[in-house]
Amino acid sequence: MLTEDVARLVTTPLDSPAYAPTRYRFTDREYLNVFYRTDPEALRRVVPEPLTVTDPIVRFEVMRMPDTTGLGSYTEAGQLIAVELDGEAGEFNLAMYVDSVPAISSGREFSAYPKKGGSPALYVDSDTLVGTLDYGTLRVATATMGYKHHPLDPDRALAQLRSPSFMVKTVPHYDGTPRICELVRTRITDVTVKSAFTGPARLELFAHALAPLADLPVLEVVGASHLLTDLTLAPVEPVFDYLTA
Repeated sequence: MLTEDVARLVTTPLDSPAYAPTRYRFTDREYLNVFYRTDPEALRRVVPEPLTVTDPIVRFEVMRMPDTTGLGSYTEAGQLIAVELDGEAGEFNLAMYVDSVPAISSGREFSAYPKKGGSPALYVDSDTLVGTLDYGTLRVATATMGYKHHPLDPDRALAQLRSPSFMVKTVPHYDGTPRICELVRTRITDVTVKSAFTGPARLELFAHALAPLADLPVLEVVGASHLLTDLTLAPVEPVFDYLTA
């Protein structure tokens, strides 16, 4: 392999890359979102500066992605926190649990998505939409929502999807010291909302040392949505460098 060919590689192994070097387009991406109020002090312990917590609202999401360019079919679950940066409202992506190694690798290496392994699921149980997350053999989250009880205003659905996401990108030097440590921003583009509903919802979180979703306790469920979409993920852009601050 020529030097210039090595320099063009996005990821390793050299003869079998960990993920496809493409821009990811999602077809029929399905969401269960449960919005809940939590302890403001718990949020302050995990939301990094210069982000600020404006309202102690967390979104627990389960996403079923059956048709993703380059990545195939997989499911994710995670927590996002309502924040602001310089007056712009958005969400801080705290953690994502994913059942696909290529999706974990591409999300962490190519972008800045805080992904680790887990076993999420999204399915309909009789008249109930159910989202679950297991870590290893243990259940750490169960979300339920009445299936298609009320249509959701399309503008509200788009606003949920188009909200900017902030994440921390960190890459170490070989000696373990930080090489990259940045706050980055991204958002979803080219969105088509195919279906949008809301309904009554509940969320249970269970304590786990390595999947600590319950550290942001559910004090009150304030909303829920069930969305079916086509969309594209935009590239991330750095907005704050922790190494030069």
